Amino acid sequence: MANIKSQKKRILTNAKSKEINTARRTRVKNLTKEYMALIDTKDLAGAEAKLPELVSELMSSDIMHKKSSSRKIAYASRLLDELKKQG
Repeated sequence: MANIKSQKKRILTNAKSKEINTARRTRVKNLTKEYMALIDTKDLAGAEAKLPELVSELMSSDIMHKKSSSRKIAYASRLLDELKKQG
């Protein structure tokens, strides 16, 4: 355990940040799973409704690199476009 007051504060803020980041990461993963389930069931309307929510969460979250989130968005969009072409 730290003895310096500022380090004690830092431990507390790190714990709070860890909880927030874990929640954000979980939300992104859950949205991705929901979106992929809609794609697998070929639910075009549901997927179109879920995509903006997924994109918004990926772009606003600071839990991953900007290029990583862009890559995930591009993949999700490509899956939706392929589904539109099929149906």
